[in-house]
Order: sequence, then C-alpha cells, then structure tokens
Amino acid sequence: MLALQAALGSGYDQTMGDTYIVAEIGTSHGGDINRAAELIAAAAESGADCAKFQYVIADEIVHPNCGNVELPGGSVPLFERFRELEREPAFYLELQALCDRNNIEFLCTPFGLRSLAALIRLGVPRLKIASPEINHTQLLEAARQSGLAFILSTGVSRLSDIEYALSILDRGKVTLLHCVTTYPAPEEEYNLKLLPHLNAIFGVPVGISDHTTDPALVPGLAVALGAVTVEKHFTLSCTDSGLDDSFALDPTMFTHMSATVRRIDAILSLDPGGGRTKVLGEFAAEYGHERVQSILGDGVKRLAASEAENYATTRRSLHAVTDLASGTAISRDAVAVLRSERNLAPGLDPRYLEELLGARLTTSVAAGDGVTWSHFIERD
Repeated sequence: MLALQAALGSGYDQTMGDTYIVAEIGTSHGGDINRAAELIAAAAESGADCAKFQYVIADEIVHPNCGNVELPGGSVPLFERFRELEREPAFYLELQALCDRNNIEFLCTPFGLRSLAALIRLGVPRLKIASPEINHTQLLEAARQSGLAFILSTGVSRLSDIEYALSILDRGKVTLLHCVTTYPAPEEEYNLKLLPHLNAIFGVPVGISDHTTDPALVPGLAVALGAVTVEKHFTLSCTDSGLDDSFALDPTMFTHMSATVRRIDAILSLDPGGGRTKVLGEFAAEYGHERVQSILGDGVKRLAASEAENYATTRRSLHAVTDLASGTAISRDAVAVLRSERNLAPGLDPRYLEELLGARLTTSVAAGDGVTWSHFIERD
C-alpha cells in the first residue's frame, strides 16, 4: 500500500468535510411528476444531498436529423425522445418544491439559453453544466452573467477545453467533475490520480461524475484522492426504460455508495495524515491491488479510449438549422449550437459564431450538417 501512497505524491492535502453526494435523476422521471416524487424521496432516503435533473428542450440539444439511440426497448429517434421529455416551467418548479419537502437540494442542467433563462427565473442557487456543453460559448457566457455557482463536468475533454470554459466562467464559483463520457464507463479508464492534478492546475474544487457499474469502488477511491463532490446516476430500477436507467444505481446500490462515502469522510476527518493510506489499503485488500492501481491510473489528462472517437460529435458545434443554399448569408437563425451525435458531420466550434454572421456560403449545407470553413472558401 505504501507504493500506492508514494505514487500519489505527498504534497496534496485532502479537503476535509462531508462529500456532496448528487443523485443524477436526469430524465428518469419520464416527464411524470408522480414518478419524479418517488425518485426524489428515494434519493433523499438513499443518502443524497442533491437531486439533479435536466431541463430538456430538444432543439437546444440536437437536430431532428441526428438519428436514433439504442434503449432497452429498442432503437428510437433521439430528437423525438427528447421532445417527449419537454415540460413547461411549472414542472420544474414542482420538482424544486418536492426537493424542498424532502430536504434535498434541487439542481438542474440547462442545455441552451432558453433552459438557462428558465432556471434563473426559478431562483436556483447554482447550475450543473454537462460535459458536452464545456465548449458551448454562448451558454457559458450567459451562465457567468447570471452570477450563479457552477458544477462543470469534464468528460470527453482535454485540458485546453477545461481552461477555455474556466476562462469564461468565474472559476471562484466552479467545482470541476472529472468523468468518462461513456455509458457505462470502463473503470480502468477513470485515471483518478488526475483529481489532485486538476485541483492544482486550475485552483478549484474537484469531484467525480461516475458512470461505472460498481456502486462504491470509483466513488470511494475518488473521495480518498480529494473529490469533494460525487455524482452518480439514480433510478428506481435499472430495468426501466429511461435514457440512463440501464447504468444507474437503484436505491439499494446508491445507499451502499453513500454509506461508503460517509465512512471515508469520517476516516479522513479523524486521521487527516494517514486516512488516505488506510482507505487505499482497504480497497486494495477488498478489490485487489492491480484493480485499484488500474483505476488510479497515471494522472495525465487525456481523452479516455472509450470516449475519444466521440470527441467531435459529443461536444457542441455549429449546425445548419435548415437546408442552406450557396450564397446564403449566415444569420443567427440559420445555425444552431448543437451536439452532432452519430449521423451528422460536426461543424465549427461555437466560439466562431460571431465571425460567421453575415458571411456568405460558397456551397450548400444540408439541414443538420455542421457548418465548416470549407463552406465559405472557394477553391480552383
């Protein structure tokens, strides 16, 4: 175990205090407020400090031509699935009230400017920004102007992407969550030694958004390495038909995770100097030294192997809203900042939107396809 401790380094001090546990309910309520009430109550009983949701407006996320997604019930059009999950602001107000009644914080992810504005009107104290929006320039700028605090996930990103997002946001109000944007994610790709490095590089609190299947292993190791926040998907049953249910934790598994995290909190609080060594030793004894070492990784920030091929399509880029003919002058209504997903060619990074306004296409762009520099350049 001393070898593990030495590999982690001696200069990093674990942040004391209880870890903030987030139950990522997302859209597992299926738009049903009664089911949402069950989920919120179960999350609170399972040890969560926070129930997190997603404010879905389909055309803020993907284009109708984005293709299908595989769910337990079969293949369904992703855009239509998101459309089915759209709800009026009153629905989110009721979610907020249900969280208040269960003494659990309400947290929600906006995916665009309209959902962000709706959450600001609800009076939320902070926002969660998902990994694919880490380069959504317009969303980040509007979020900063809100003055709220942020939890920012960093899956399918490079260090330069994180630096870019933090150059827009007020980093004094940001907690970074390290994650692997694969569902479920291979535990050996989590590279948890990165946590103290992110803290040192960016000077902000760090945490983990865990998509692996074991309820305790990655979250527990992450807390030992300095995670102050742990987020895990939550569902009433892993056999339900929600977008995330198949890899989420049910109440029994989530309770196990919460108990593990609280026990590690206590160990670290009672023994700040040797607590981390003790926790790592216990995990190595239970799960095996090699397995633990593979999860700790080398601490170098890189795209995980399972998410690397999705780097361009998962993140945001500029897409044609409708068919655009050659000679069309780009207006704000002509393009949208969207995820490409699997069937559409990605476009330019959202940071270039202002530069494109007024520029005329030299070739046509099909509805949904990404808009690139080649659409504005004539070649002999």
